[in-house]
Amino acid sequence: MSVVRTEKLVKSDNKEPKRSYKSKNQRIARTRRQRGYNWEDTLVKRFNSIDGWKAFRLGSPSVGLPDILAVSTKENVIYTIEAKSGTSTTLYVPYDQILRCLKWIHTFELYKTRKMIIAFKFSSKKRIGTGKYEHRELREYYKIWDESYPVTNFVCTYDGITYALLDGKRKQLELKDYHMPFPVKNNSLTRT
Repeated sequence: MSVVRTEKLVKSDNKEPKRSYKSKNQRIARTRRQRGYNWEDTLVKRFNSIDGWKAFRLGSPSVGLPDILAVSTKENVIYTIEAKSGTSTTLYVPYDQILRCLKWIHTFELYKTRKMIIAFKFSSKKRIGTGKYEHRELREYYKIWDESYPVTNFVCTYDGITYALLDGKRKQLELKDYHMPFPVKNNSLTRT
């Protein structure tokens, strides 16, 4: 099966036609998806490099699965992981993604330790405009979802602070940092 790519070209004063607004948005969306895939792939490789751990990407969000499932039968541990990465100063997590991860960890009752982890990666380039970036420190945060909180949309900031989004307003959300079983780059647990 072949995919036919169609792009609308807009005529300009120059000899070369410009790509349309729709084509530009499609390219941006593709870049965003690729960034997310790469982050998930990195996490899976990190887990799989540790003796006794196995991790798997579970597919696209449309199938209702967590991004990653990580298991250690030696340590009797299972994690569902929602991976978020981006170039902005905040990363958003919708409530339905939390629900689907929690559903999975509750399904595997045989494991003694079952956690839902949200893995944030703030890229070393910060978006300051359309196609414009400035350099900053790459940061990773790993937060454990606290099931005593009601499931809600929330954001994590570049500084690792989490906020629930309730009726369009931010409310402090205290999620604990988690020490992953592999080396982590520039997160709040390693900075002083």
